[in-house]
Order: sequence, then C-alpha cells, then structure tokens
Amino acid sequence: MRALNSPLEVGVRALVLLAASFPRPLDLAQLVYLDYAMLHSGTMDGPPSVHPSLPAGPGELAMKRHLLEQGLVVLMRAGLADVQTNDSGLAYRASEEGPGFLDLLEAPYVAALRERAQWALAFHSGAAPADSRSPMDDITRQWMNTFDSRLPRLEDDDD
Repeated sequence: MRALNSPLEVGVRALVLLAASFPRPLDLAQLVYLDYAMLHSGTMDGPPSVHPSLPAGPGELAMKRHLLEQGLVVLMRAGLADVQTNDSGLAYRASEEGPGFLDLLEAPYVAALRERAQWALAFHSGAAPADSRSPMDDITRQWMNTFDSRLPRLEDDDD
C-alpha cells in the first residue's frame, strides 16, 4: 500500500472538501481543482501550502481525477459521502456522518487541510462546474511560466 496519494488519503482530503462545502455538493472537476488549491494554496496567493511544490507541477492534475474517483469510492463504501445526479452530471456531498468522522481525526495534517479547504471554497466560490477548466488552465499556465523562466536563454548570434 502506498502512503502518499492512496485512496484512503485522497478520500480523506475529498471528505474535508465535501464537509467544508456541506450541504452543497461538488462535482469531480470542482474536487480536482479544489484539492489542488487546498494542497498548494501558497502558490495561489493563499495560506502556506500543505504540500511542497513539485517539478511536475500541473502534471499532478492529470492523475488527481483518477485518484479522487478511488477516494470517493472509499468514502461512499464507508457511508461518509453520497453521490447524486444534477443537471451537469454526478455530484458528491458529505453524508450526515462525514463531518462527524473528521472531528474524530486529530492529526495536524487534517487540521491544516480543513483550514485550507475553507480558504479554497471561500476564495474560489464563484467557480461553477462549467468554469472548472479555466482555473486549471491558469494553474498550467502559471507552471509553464515558472518552468520557462528557469530555462537558460540562448543568445542570438547575429555575427
């Protein structure tokens, strides 16, 4: 079993987001973006990041969707989250037991996640499901600019 990004860890992170938005459901695209914002808040002009920035940058976004799907299955099997349908597809919300379960977890990591989840939801509350691609494009653009600025510039030889 892997310790980082296991279905259990990602499920707990998803539950933190779902509990913070309770009773409002979130779709998978919103969860992907908000999970990234929660973990890397420092790169988004928020509180210090919970996870360090990695050279792979937004490549993390590509894997995050699949990992979140696995984490949501863990939550639903445990009765901590529910899935529902709406006009745009499937949406997830914490069950009545979800927030209470989080209250039992005393790890500093979970406390930091809960704080960042509140920030991410407040700061990005206008992100509707239809707009979820735009914030992720912004993350990718920011990473590309950072990567590009680290590359050495070749001098033009006009000789």
